[in-house]
Amino acid sequence: MIHVVVVGQGYVGLPLAMRAVGAGHDVTGLDTSIDRVKRLSAGESFVEDVPDEALRAAIDTGRYRATDSPASCEGFDVAVVTVPTPLRDGAPDLSCIEQAAEALAPFVTAGSLVVLESTTYPGTTEAVFAPILEAGSGLRAGTDFAVGYSPERIDPGNQEWTLETTPKVVSGIDRASLCRTEEFYRTIVAQTVAVSSTRSAELAKLLENTFRHVNVALVNELAMVAADLSIDVWEAIDAAATKPFGFMRFSPGPGVGGHCLPIDPSYLSWTVRQRLGRSFRFVELANDINDHMPDYVASRLVHALNRQGRAMSRSRVLVLGLAYKRNSGDARESPAAALIDLLVRDGASVAVADPHVVEDERATAGVRRVSMCREELEVADAVVLVTDHDAFDYDLIVEHARYLLDCRHRLEGEHVEHL
Repeated sequence: MIHVVVVGQGYVGLPLAMRAVGAGHDVTGLDTSIDRVKRLSAGESFVEDVPDEALRAAIDTGRYRATDSPASCEGFDVAVVTVPTPLRDGAPDLSCIEQAAEALAPFVTAGSLVVLESTTYPGTTEAVFAPILEAGSGLRAGTDFAVGYSPERIDPGNQEWTLETTPKVVSGIDRASLCRTEEFYRTIVAQTVAVSSTRSAELAKLLENTFRHVNVALVNELAMVAADLSIDVWEAIDAAATKPFGFMRFSPGPGVGGHCLPIDPSYLSWTVRQRLGRSFRFVELANDINDHMPDYVASRLVHALNRQGRAMSRSRVLVLGLAYKRNSGDARESPAAALIDLLVRDGASVAVADPHVVEDERATAGVRRVSMCREELEVADAVVLVTDHDAFDYDLIVEHARYLLDCRHRLEGEHVEHL
């Protein structure tokens, strides 16, 4: 049994902590949020991939404890950092990584392994993360202790490709660090994929998400063009997807959300601009298209209401789905928030239903949180399906909604329009 510290108990860190407990490790979950720590200690999970029962079972083993005290890190063998890396004014904000390294540094000892999982630009592990650990510990990275990078690949709600079954990219600042990193992850995942440097692993993560971002932008723009051409873009995508080679299906939507797509590609374009002095045009174009999808959805609603002889300022709109993806409670960077802001700004009376998102004050400021029911559907002048949770009763929606803009191609009916 080894002592594992997981810094950050969010959508990435909590599943990792649970998997480490399942592998037989003694796990400390460190988080700066006192409220989150209290909830976790009481066996209350906020992550769908970690049911309350699984969290309580981990606590009952005596091998998992949540804490906000860095002193609990003392004596760790392995520490994994899974903290947010947001953008601030278009530039990477590594403050959470830096703070995590500073908190861990006093407890780094000879033989320790510290791994960064947070998405970031190439060079962070070597040039930012490791030096802070060295300064706070008085030890040398690569000589006295090991440092690795292994990008997270959590896909909330995915029952097939879980933390355990998804191949894990691993790297280290030197050969010994790579070996230590790979040795640890082999205890919790089915397959590891070793790469030669932390920079390659950091770039691999950005490439994965940039690939998705660019292709989502392609079909989003195609959806707008196809609508103007009176072509069913969904039928065209279905037809193209029958090709068994050279094509991968992506679907249009109201925008992109979560931590990955709206943010990670911008880390790559920022790095290219800072280090090479030129733009990464694919990323910047994709950002422009995806960022403006909520505007397009709002404009489609305006036109639909105008056809009914109604102005947006005198209309009731029911938004179905606040999370950024299906069957998830994760509302980070959700396009629903941007759409709601636009509708409220235009004077609409907006109600939002999402059975997975418990509360998101920023996204729902000035709007009513409701349960989707017949009464709410019938009083709405327009219903927009933003997130197609399985929990929604789609027969009820089709039967009682006067007009429905379906951004996910989930419904059919005379009064249903698709994005």
